[in-house]
Amino acid sequence: MSARQPDRPPPPPVVARLRLRYAKRGRLRFTSHRDFARAFERALRRAAIPMGYSAGFSPHPKISYHGAAPTGVASEAEYLEIGLARAMDPDAVREALDACLPPGLDIEECVPVGGGTLADRIDASHWEIMLPGLAAPSVGEAVAKFLAATEILVERPTKNGRRTIDARAAVVSLVVSDATVADTGPAAADGRCAILGAVVRQVTPAVRPDDVIAALAAVAACVPTAPARATRLAQGRLDESGQLTDPLASDRAGALAAREGAPDIAGAQR
Repeated sequence: MSARQPDRPPPPPVVARLRLRYAKRGRLRFTSHRDFARAFERALRRAAIPMGYSAGFSPHPKISYHGAAPTGVASEAEYLEIGLARAMDPDAVREALDACLPPGLDIEECVPVGGGTLADRIDASHWEIMLPGLAAPSVGEAVAKFLAATEILVERPTKNGRRTIDARAAVVSLVVSDATVADTGPAAADGRCAILGAVVRQVTPAVRPDDVIAALAAVAACVPTAPARATRLAQGRLDESGQLTDPLASDRAGALAAREGAPDIAGAQR
């Protein structure tokens, strides 16, 4: 007896793939990954993007997400990939989708896929963490203790109970600066707010900004006086100097070479 097959023609094949960088800003940082996925699929339909679909009884648009930021965290560097049933101009796709999403969920860039996978190009994040009520010198002392430790265990609540993780092992670097926060973030009554720049490897289980804050509290009782606010500034692969490479650089270079009729130089950069 043969397996059942859907009573419809198969979906058209994917003929083009695009990679998108999008941002979560302002109040929209409180959208979960599932919320964004629903909003993005609605935007695809409203913008009439010719999507490729999976086969089977419940077809789904060909969308691949990479490492979504936690709920409540802002980001300037979220990535996804879509498969199209018909080739389209990437800039037109970006503009159409951005117009169909609410302000705060913003499509920043759209480029043709030049090869490889996003997972091959991303293994770390650069976070900016705002710590209201704390000055840079006191946070600097806590950071020194954090970096000197070989292991810092913190607990994180999950749907299956509390989980203990090592917040130290994934952190590549921590840099502290001082700023007075006006309407750009949370401020204490005295207006002080230390800014923590953190480069963190993407490991399993993931080490989140909240875990870094909890670790600073554990090693030096360094606790913000109001809720901290984190923003993911970049994602990429760590190079030998500890900097993050741009995951779309080779795609962008390949698209530029194709437009100019030059040989594809993207392969040399992958």
